[in-house]
Amino acid sequence: MSSSNISPVTEDEIPARGQWGRKIEYFLTMLGFTVGLGNLWRFPYICLRNGGGAFLIPYFICLLLFGIPLFFLETAAGQFSGLGCLHVWEVCPIFKGVGIGIVIMNVICGLYYNIILAWTIYYIGNSFIGPLPWTTCDNTWNSQQCVADRGVLNQGRNYTTQNHNLTIKMLKIDVDNTTTLNDYTWTNDTLKLMTAQEEFWQYNVLQMSSGIHDIGDLNWRLTLCLFGAWVLICVCISKGVKSVGKVVYVTATLPYILLTIVLVKGLTLDGAIGGVILYLKPDFSKLLKLQVWMEASIQVFYSLGATWGPLFTMASFNKFKNNCLRDSIILSFIGEGTSVYAGLIIFTVLGFMSARFSLPLDKIVTSGPGLGFIVYPEALGQLPGQNIWSALFFVMLLTVGLDTQFALCEVVIVACTDNFLWLRSRRVKFVIVVYFANFLCGVIMTTEGGIYIFQVIDWYIAAFCPAVFGIIECIVFGWIYGLDRFSRDVKLMLGRGIPIFFRICICFITPSILLAVLVYSITAYQPPTYGSYQYPDAAVGFGIFVSVFPLIPIIVCAFIVVQNMPGETYKQKITTAFRPSSKWKPAIKEIQSDYYENGAVQQTRFFEKVKLNLIGEIF
Repeated sequence: MSSSNISPVTEDEIPARGQWGRKIEYFLTMLGFTVGLGNLWRFPYICLRNGGGAFLIPYFICLLLFGIPLFFLETAAGQFSGLGCLHVWEVCPIFKGVGIGIVIMNVICGLYYNIILAWTIYYIGNSFIGPLPWTTCDNTWNSQQCVADRGVLNQGRNYTTQNHNLTIKMLKIDVDNTTTLNDYTWTNDTLKLMTAQEEFWQYNVLQMSSGIHDIGDLNWRLTLCLFGAWVLICVCISKGVKSVGKVVYVTATLPYILLTIVLVKGLTLDGAIGGVILYLKPDFSKLLKLQVWMEASIQVFYSLGATWGPLFTMASFNKFKNNCLRDSIILSFIGEGTSVYAGLIIFTVLGFMSARFSLPLDKIVTSGPGLGFIVYPEALGQLPGQNIWSALFFVMLLTVGLDTQFALCEVVIVACTDNFLWLRSRRVKFVIVVYFANFLCGVIMTTEGGIYIFQVIDWYIAAFCPAVFGIIECIVFGWIYGLDRFSRDVKLMLGRGIPIFFRICICFITPSILLAVLVYSITAYQPPTYGSYQYPDAAVGFGIFVSVFPLIPIIVCAFIVVQNMPGETYKQKITTAFRPSSKWKPAIKEIQSDYYENGAVQQTRFFEKVKLNLIGEIF
């Protein structure tokens, strides 16, 4: 390390950040984060679409080649330095903007993610109404085109009506430039029928307007659910890892219990085995398509949550000697294995629906909120004791979502308290203020036009930034700081350096795959849609801005950092900006003095650096 950029470390520079009370608390928190809603309502659909059981081959290959190495890289860096995602970039100050971009991405994601929790809480409340309100067509929000049995739709979705004037209720339409909630008369001869579940979702839960231009009124029930979701988050993480570590004993384990209960019940249903067979039946011809491998890479990348910040942040509270390498391998396999397990559960119920309504399974299976809030509730409504099964399912969705939200929110809070140390003694008040502000910002997504705003943010927020951040991570730790140097840091914690396989992946394979994911995301880009609704250009422009906004701090902060670096010329300033600052050090002070004394690194040629990065020093 350059001595010109190093200063002695004093005890006052190491304010208490706290640690996990027990190893199991960190483990359960990270497990809860890696097992998100995407494991439940995206992976099964992606698996079926890309070869069934054959998709597991590229899926686990991608997990080995870049999922686990990237997971380990982030947890090791956070644990070694004891720094969250904002300050871990002291390893290469010119890239401090990456940390700020990650925090911005988490703020935006937290805003819209809690809307999903609000929907879930709303469904939990309605699960105690008998009969389930989404199983009948005689409610105030239902239209005359509502059908309670999906089997009616087996012959086709479009029907010619007997009455040319059909009234549709609770749908806001702009008539003569005025907005009204009154009944609107549709004069077309042909109308598209909708299931009771779809109408409950669109006309009761969302109370959808005609488009993003028509925000409409607040859905006060959904607003209360959103407020309740933020209160729940606030209470659970108010004390940081002390409170989160206790809550996850329930929220991280309960989903597995409830999933197993649903699986046992699902296997007893007619058609369930057929659904499982279709889910796992391999189509090896799909493996010859590049798109399948890209889908596997994308699913692994996003489901593990790398580059989002929680891996840095949560690991920074670990004990210095914790075996983060072993944890990374175990957590990655359990998290991705949960995706496969959840798929079994989903397809037992979808197989039952297929047999119940005599419909091909591919006409039922879907991805995203449509599976969680339309298809699955419809299936649960067919079971004896429908209220119990519905309540269990949505409680399971809530606990899965809470774990993810805990991690996303903690990234933001820790970034602020690490940067403004006086906030640590006022953490509870600070959390209350931040989350009330988040609630106010998220209220717009509980309006009648809120779903359109939600869709735009969901479509764009993770389109490009996570892959860019991941590429930068690999370049910084693999080549700028140097993987051999980082391996020596890891050796201080684990007593051994980074394995050669991980070195090869981090230096070459992982950034290459992330670059391919980024290129694929750009070339495969399509404007957002919601059903048949096409977004106006202004909404698309806003979405594109959201997708690139977290990248702006990288450029801005790089310029500021270089300006503030010591040196007489810009070349000297830039050179210093690429070197670790004095804040990059082991998290425990007992070894910091030796670390600085022995930290000098000689300049090496490129091929020598490659050899050092891959195999280290040979004695």
